Amino acid sequence: MQRKKRILITGGAGFLGSHLCERLLAEGNEVVCLDNYFTGAKQNIVHLLDNSYFELLRHDVTFPLYIEVDEIYNLACPASPIHYQFDPVQTTKTSVHGAINMLGLAKRVKAKIFQASTSEVYGDPQIHPQPESYWGHVNPNGLRSCYDEGKRCAETLFFDYRRQHNLRIKVARIFNTYGPRMHPNDGRVVSNFIVQALLGEPITIYGNGSQTRSFCYVDDLIEAFIRLMATEDDFTGPVNTGNPGEFTILQLAENVLELTGSKSELIFKPLPQDDPKQRQPDITLAKEKLGWEPKISLREGLLPTIAYFDDFLRKQQ
Repeated sequence: MQRKKRILITGGAGFLGSHLCERLLAEGNEVVCLDNYFTGAKQNIVHLLDNSYFELLRHDVTFPLYIEVDEIYNLACPASPIHYQFDPVQTTKTSVHGAINMLGLAKRVKAKIFQASTSEVYGDPQIHPQPESYWGHVNPNGLRSCYDEGKRCAETLFFDYRRQHNLRIKVARIFNTYGPRMHPNDGRVVSNFIVQALLGEPITIYGNGSQTRSFCYVDDLIEAFIRLMATEDDFTGPVNTGNPGEFTILQLAENVLELTGSKSELIFKPLPQDDPKQRQPDITLAKEKLGWEPKISLREGLLPTIAYFDDFLRKQQ
C-alpha cells in the first residue's frame, strides 16, 4: 500500500493556497496548511477542517519551522501592491527569510520544494512577451521593490541551495491569476472591477486603459503547479505559468460590465509608479516540459469569480 505524501503549503489559507490544498487533498495526500492570516483567511479553508488528512498551523514563515514533510509548496507572501506595500520591510523578510527557513526545512527532511515566484521578477519589461531567459527591468528602490526584489532574491536562494546542497527545487513564475477566493480588498484589477461593478460604483482605470495583462484562471494555474512538481528532478524551472491571452485593462472592464449587467461608469486616474505597461507570459517551456497550457477563457473564468464575489457581498449586508 502506497504511503500518502505529507505536503506542507505555506500561505495555504490564501487565494492560491486554498485551491492547492483542495486539489492535493482530492489526490489523496496529507496536507499541512500554514498561514499567519495577514492576507489569508480561515473562511477559505474552513470547509476542509473536517478532513482527517488536513492540518492547519498558524505560523509566520519568517520564523523557523520544525516539521516532517515530503514536499513543500512555498506560497507565503502578500502578492498585491496594497498588501505588500503596507509593510514593505516585512514583505521582503517574508520572501527572503521565508525562503531561507523553508529551504532549511527542505534540506533537513530531504523534501522537494516549490517556490511560487512571480512575473514581477521581470519588472516593467522591455521584451514582450517575457521568456524565462529574460533577466528583467526592475527598479531596485521603488514602491514595488520590496516584492519584486524579494522574489528575485528568493529565486537566487533556491538555485544556490540547489547548487550547494543538491536540493530538489521547482520554481514557477506566476502571472496574473484570478478566481473565487481572491481577497476583495487586494487592489487587483479583476477583484476591483468586479466588486465596483456589483456595487454599482464607478470602475477605476489607471492610465488610459491601454496597458495589457494576461489573466489565468486559478484551476489552470494549480494544474501547472501539480505538473511542475511531478517533473524529473533535473528540471527546476523557472517556468512561466500564466495565460498568454492578452487583454487591455479597458477590455477587461467591458467584459466585467457585460457579465455583471452593471451600469457603472468608467473613471480614469494616473498610473501608479513602476506599473508595467505590458505583461504577457511566453509559455513555450511550460508546453514543452509540463504538457500544459490554460484551457479556461477569460469570460468562462469570470462567471464563477463574479458569482463568488456576489455571494460574498450579499453576506456582508
